[in-house]
Amino acid sequence: MGQAEVQPQDLYEVFQERAYAIVDGEKIRQCLQCGTCSASCPFGEGMDYNTRKMIAAMRGGDFDEILSGHGIWLCTSCYTCTVRCPAKIPLTDVMIPVLRETAMLYEKGVPSELQKALENVARYGNPFGESPRKRINWVKEAGVPLKILQKDKKPVNVLLIPECFCAYHQRAKNLIISLAKILHKLNVDFGIIGPDEKCIGDSKRLAGEFGLFEMLVEHNAKQLKKYNFDIIVTPDPHAYNALINEYPKFGYRYKVLHHTQYLSQRLADLEALFQNEFPYKVTYHDPCYLGRRNKVFDAPREILKSINGLKLIEMPRTKEDALCCGGGGGGVWLDSFSKEYIKERPAEKRVKEAVATGAEVLAVACPIDITMFEDAVKVLNLEGKIRVMDISEILLEAIGG
Repeated sequence: MGQAEVQPQDLYEVFQERAYAIVDGEKIRQCLQCGTCSASCPFGEGMDYNTRKMIAAMRGGDFDEILSGHGIWLCTSCYTCTVRCPAKIPLTDVMIPVLRETAMLYEKGVPSELQKALENVARYGNPFGESPRKRINWVKEAGVPLKILQKDKKPVNVLLIPECFCAYHQRAKNLIISLAKILHKLNVDFGIIGPDEKCIGDSKRLAGEFGLFEMLVEHNAKQLKKYNFDIIVTPDPHAYNALINEYPKFGYRYKVLHHTQYLSQRLADLEALFQNEFPYKVTYHDPCYLGRRNKVFDAPREILKSINGLKLIEMPRTKEDALCCGGGGGGVWLDSFSKEYIKERPAEKRVKEAVATGAEVLAVACPIDITMFEDAVKVLNLEGKIRVMDISEILLEAIGG
């Protein structure tokens, strides 16, 4: 069936076949049209078809209009709609990604920024289009000993997976550098895979590129099989989510901790290293895929509360109700696209919420949060009034490094 011959009803059949084949995909048919999902969406006001209207339009035979519109691309996969849906419809993991996949297959207006990022991942293993050899450049900047397992195949206790933002993004690199220095001070035997590591792929799955995600899963699983390690630690909530929830669907299971979980388990050892106070008011942002998606709320707060001089202040919207930064599900590559349809980005709203608490530091636990919030701080002319810092960066200041 050629693309030119495909009719709206044919497209809907393609969507149904794909969506219903995924676990709980058939629940899309159980929508109550209550509107809870669209009322909860941080981008709902800018969508031509919000999630509730998408399902209503499918039932009404307007499927082609959904694919050709911009609503499916504004979703940042924040998981709020899924958590709150009374019918437990997998809107985030199934409906939106399969709609995007269908739009991609039949060339229905995929935003160019996102398309380029996906092409870069397919070609280079990272969305930045950088050489795989540059993936380990941050190691020299860290200046601490760690094993690169492609060169040194000896077993390690901790396999550190930086993911693409920490490996390539100039600002996010400081997160993984800080974490590496902390692990060194804790005398952890740790290493990284090396240039053969590729994007773990969770955001590509959520962006609708299921085929690319499967390729990344198979590649990374093949790499992981080569080496001996006890546990994987990653600072990226999307990598954490994929490794504990998605890779097992392909038969690959690993013991995985987010870096805040691992560090909270070593809190007594960390406290023995503290040399400095951190005399600032701090508010913490729960990353969508660490908090709302995987219910990791306590570990980051336990770390912050342990630091001398730090005063933790909560924002009104916290934990499961935390506002998305806007960068997930490919959203970080859709910034200029989304500006056409919304007046104020979620990251800007969130920074305003942080400032309203009187906090001097906005603490995060995700490399994408760093980039989204620091950009929002600049847009809002709040530089000098609030700093955006990963928990590992705050810890390193308290330790002294």
